[in-house]
Amino acid sequence: MRVLIRGGLVVGRQAAIADVLIADGRVHEVGATLSARGAAVIDAEGCWVGPAFVDMHAHLREPGNEDAETIESGARAGAVGGYGALVAMPNTDPALDSVAAVRFVLEVGRRAPIDVAAAASITVGRRGQDLTAMAELAEIGVRIFTDDGTAVRDPAVLRRALTYARPLGVRIAEHAEDPDLVGDGVMNEGIWSGRLGLTGRPAVAELVTVLRDIELARETGGSLHILHVSSAGALAAIVRARREGVDVTTEVTPHHLTLDESACASYDANVKVNPPLRTAADVSALRRALRDGEIDAVATDHAPHAPETKDQAFDEAPAGVLGLEHAAALTLEALGGPSSDPQRFFDLLSRHPAALAGLRGPRCPQGLGQHGGWVEPGDEAHLVVFDPRRQWVVDRATLQSRARNTPYHGRQMTGRAVATIVGGRVVARDGAMA
Repeated sequence: MRVLIRGGLVVGRQAAIADVLIADGRVHEVGATLSARGAAVIDAEGCWVGPAFVDMHAHLREPGNEDAETIESGARAGAVGGYGALVAMPNTDPALDSVAAVRFVLEVGRRAPIDVAAAASITVGRRGQDLTAMAELAEIGVRIFTDDGTAVRDPAVLRRALTYARPLGVRIAEHAEDPDLVGDGVMNEGIWSGRLGLTGRPAVAELVTVLRDIELARETGGSLHILHVSSAGALAAIVRARREGVDVTTEVTPHHLTLDESACASYDANVKVNPPLRTAADVSALRRALRDGEIDAVATDHAPHAPETKDQAFDEAPAGVLGLEHAAALTLEALGGPSSDPQRFFDLLSRHPAALAGLRGPRCPQGLGQHGGWVEPGDEAHLVVFDPRRQWVVDRATLQSRARNTPYHGRQMTGRAVATIVGGRVVARDGAMA
């Protein structure tokens, strides 16, 4: 397939209006007024053209919870949202704690419309006790290890994981909430939890875990990634440690950038997440850090749940929201809207997450494409055409996901992927699969 993307703002090493010709799965030429002979043409006037988004934190639920999501349906949601690659989280049933389990996800992922990589759990069964066979898992392409959903409670276990990770060139990712401090909390602890009569999860539970993990990373020299940072205090600790030379990175979710704890006043379980929505001051701090370059990546924490499980009382329902189809618009909103810096936009959604997930550079897992490139001739053609001024309304009935647990139903968004190209193929157009 030959595809010509006509007249968009190509956001590579430099940003300039140009055409992009794709042939044989790669960027063939970038320049002005290229010939469209034999090519399908995508009109990109007024749009940004850059590397397809990469989500380093998606829950695809397969194996074990296919009623909520499958690898295929999650990949379709990603494609419509502008994503060219997803990293499947390991809190499946059974957990992705073995070579066989990870290979299953990779095999199924090869039939998906976009690239699917897999994270593996740090410990067997995500029970926080025995380390998984990290060397064997790294050998088949795993680049992120996490017990996401819970922190590794025993610091000695996490210390060993960080030590082993260093020579393997892999990253240890932590859900940074102290389980003893969290207890049975279901929302942020504060004025709103007291007013609503709901048990709180204190922000200090995130901070103390981040501080512990940073010191272990400092001592071992291991690579640490803090998942879905949600509070100003934890973020400040991460920024300070990085300036001191600790190899620590972090991500933020679209919902922590655009919703605060007051949303829980509706008692709608679709705003229940872990870590919880924090204060308006925390949201402002995260947005400021996003614009200032102190946050490495935006990751969706896409967490589908079967409708009947979310249709429960707030304190009984599982935590998690959908993220893939509206993450780009919400990121744009947090950055300041259509006038935002497109380079920063693609750094957060494409280039940095691709590098952190090992989908860019010489260690890219075998069988997966290299993502997060610069839109230059010779690059693999994993691209998104994104219209920063396109307005649309979220409708849960039209989502590609099997689940419907979005807190943004009925909300008008600005900014949408109008075409997603993976391996030179147009896989999605204008909010639908191609």
